[in-house]
Amino acid sequence: MFVDIAKIRIKAGDGGNGAVSFRREKYVAAGGPDGGDGGRGGNIVFQADTNLSTLADFRYQRKYTAQNGENGRGSRCNGKSAPDLVIRVPLGTVVKDAETGRIIADLSDYEPHVAAKGGKGGWGNIHFATATRQVPRFAKPGIPGEALEVTLELKLLADVGLVGFPNVGKSTLVSVVSEAKPVIADYHFTTLTPVLGVVHMGESSFVMADIPGLIEGAWEGVGLGHQFLRHVDRCRMLVHIVDVSGSEGRDPKEDFRVINQELAKFNPVLAKRPMLVAGNKCDLATDEQIQEFKEFVENQGYAFFPMMAAISYQVEPLLKKIQEMLSALPPVERYEPEPVPVLPAEEIGRHDVKITVQDRVYFVEGEWLLQVMKSVNFDDYESLQYFQRVLISSGVIDRLREAGIQEGDTVSIYDVEFDFVN
Repeated sequence: MFVDIAKIRIKAGDGGNGAVSFRREKYVAAGGPDGGDGGRGGNIVFQADTNLSTLADFRYQRKYTAQNGENGRGSRCNGKSAPDLVIRVPLGTVVKDAETGRIIADLSDYEPHVAAKGGKGGWGNIHFATATRQVPRFAKPGIPGEALEVTLELKLLADVGLVGFPNVGKSTLVSVVSEAKPVIADYHFTTLTPVLGVVHMGESSFVMADIPGLIEGAWEGVGLGHQFLRHVDRCRMLVHIVDVSGSEGRDPKEDFRVINQELAKFNPVLAKRPMLVAGNKCDLATDEQIQEFKEFVENQGYAFFPMMAAISYQVEPLLKKIQEMLSALPPVERYEPEPVPVLPAEEIGRHDVKITVQDRVYFVEGEWLLQVMKSVNFDDYESLQYFQRVLISSGVIDRLREAGIQEGDTVSIYDVEFDFVN
């Protein structure tokens, strides 16, 4: 079963909690704190795998959760970090945030991508010992791992995409120029899934994709083609195959216009993609039909190649032209990951936070704060100013004052600490 879109929920592991422990040894008085740190939670990592060609596995498993980090222990023993959870997907899969549509990763190569980061482990009480606080009876909890719902969308990686109405000869062409074995029969929609074929031209080669037949209204969901239009997105160029004979009672010119219109409606960029036009089934057409359609196509700026794909007649000139054009075209398109959007401080408003106090250390927690802190570079002065504005506009500073904080007390927001200044 070919499945090219799926929605799953991923949850990175939580960080382990820091330990509250004190050194207790015979003949050693007041050994002091020795609580270790918690381990990091496991990341969720996506990895492209050439052995996969469909997202069908994700129809049966929709939740993926990485392990949590181990808690810290006494004797300064840190908890063990959890292993990453690797999710294998077909090459060409695009990972998007299901809620916002933001592109998280494009698995067009074999580089692994961390989609959800595991939480950092909490500090043990050894970190909170000072000259005035020699017996800290508290530690930091681990930070929760990131959790989100993502959409997996497979966009085939092909150099050339074959488009056209059903039964015009796309599958036949792929079968005669490559080792691919698509289903071929004398009825519509014999191709139910995209088919990839590698075409060898001397020392070079390119990948050709047979996109299932489109019909009018495909971009709105009519027919089968709407399910596979996304696979045309990455193609470096298109070959539009038309039944030049009109053997099924359709007008070749109207077919050409309709398919181009469907591509443009689905994605305006496709209308500007380099395209060649192949007139198939020339054995069923008259010379006048072929010449008339040739002039029609060339008047619109496209090169025309008459052929009979079933017997490989005049297919070679088309392949040579494809090879020539590909040599001058940029590589297959890749989608750049989009950054997490940052809200202006004035739009954040007042949010709920949890404040706990231990020996004049004010711990501030809130899920929204985790999202804000992902976008803050604490080594950059302007970024720190932004974070300060967020704390003021969201009411965190006011809540700290209500909790009784004094100048010089320590504020701890997950893995960031600073002294409070009025």
